[in-house]
Amino acid sequence: MQLSGIRHPTRLVPIVFLVAILVGTLILALPVARAGPGAAPLITALFTATSAVAVTGLVTVDTATYWSPFGQVVILALFQIGGFGIMTAATLLGLVAGRGLRLSNRLLTQTERSRLETGDTVGVLKLVFAVTLIVEAVVAAILTLRLRFGYDQSWGEALWSGVFHAVSAFNNAGFSIYSDSLMGYQADALILMPVMIAVIITALGFPVMQELRMRARSPRTWSLHSKITVLGTIVLLLVGFIAILLAEWGNPDTLGPMDMGGKLLNAAFHSAMPRTAGFNSLDVGSFRIETLSINYLLMFIGGGSAGTAGGIKVTTFFLLGIVVWSEIRGRQDAAIFGRRIGSHVERQALTVVLLAVALIGIGTLILLSITPLPLSDVMFETISAFSTVGLSTGITADLPPAGQLVLIVLMYVGRVGTITVATALALGGKRKPYRYPEETPIVG
Repeated sequence: MQLSGIRHPTRLVPIVFLVAILVGTLILALPVARAGPGAAPLITALFTATSAVAVTGLVTVDTATYWSPFGQVVILALFQIGGFGIMTAATLLGLVAGRGLRLSNRLLTQTERSRLETGDTVGVLKLVFAVTLIVEAVVAAILTLRLRFGYDQSWGEALWSGVFHAVSAFNNAGFSIYSDSLMGYQADALILMPVMIAVIITALGFPVMQELRMRARSPRTWSLHSKITVLGTIVLLLVGFIAILLAEWGNPDTLGPMDMGGKLLNAAFHSAMPRTAGFNSLDVGSFRIETLSINYLLMFIGGGSAGTAGGIKVTTFFLLGIVVWSEIRGRQDAAIFGRRIGSHVERQALTVVLLAVALIGIGTLILLSITPLPLSDVMFETISAFSTVGLSTGITADLPPAGQLVLIVLMYVGRVGTITVATALALGGKRKPYRYPEETPIVG
């Protein structure tokens, strides 16, 4: 492969993430990274490193007890690097794709794409770094103070826990240094709310964060991307909250024993976590099948583009919804907020969704063939891995090495795949000097 081919943006991003995973694996395989005697098995180190760099949060061992303080620091560094890399790579690749469009298309869409193309690469990187540092510092301070004065933890213990969970939340990593994630704080809004807010902020995606910073008081001037992302996020949070609250209201293993405030708090928390955060304040393994089904959809959709969230992305889902609605109403063009959606965007969205369904389907079939686990748990696990969510019904550690390798591939492809595929589609469009005769096959 020539060097120029390696430098192509759609090849460079997967290679960089793969290198980070391999380096992380080698470090975590050192004896010093493990709390117990000896070194971690290679598959364990590889799984953990992939989950951290892909900011997923799935684990085969207990982060709190299996890894030494050095190992936990390495894991934190990996999901910080992974999260920062995802935000910058997705944002900059979006700019590359925008600049790769034909001049006529760029002029037609200048209003929609001006949110980041007016700045240079260095400026974008500085802004991503600033937002990351500020949000993580604020959340870490809140958590540290709460743990110090609310739970009598020492300053060192409270600070480490606050920083770890703040960085994990902002990067949508879902890693926790508590064996039960955040279930021990399910009645504490001062712990759950900062984590949830950090997850929601970064799940919007960097282009939306930038536009809200510039024009938060004038939503009419927002780009179509920001309007769809913000509105879609609000809708998904509300739908998830109501659905989880109703489904788990009387479940004695989740919301059942809680008072009204606890039920509302934890239902809200778990409506945000499937958007690829991975923390849990309730026992996911005790969820009713209705709640698992709700999580399937929320995990599959994920969060906003050019952020640390995974899934097919909010804009992809709602763009296809707009296309379907327009077709049902017999409209020639799919449009919303006074803007027409280009046919090439519709094809890109459809491609991303079908590829995601195919990968999840293949992963599910493989796991079902090599394990005796039920379909509901296996499907939850594969969607969680591909969408880089990190939630689990508790089967991750029970999977055989072959099953763990399946999840490793899903996490890696799910993390870098949607970015590179979307960019490749945008950069790869070529106008042919001819068109074939049109024919209309029967649909439905």
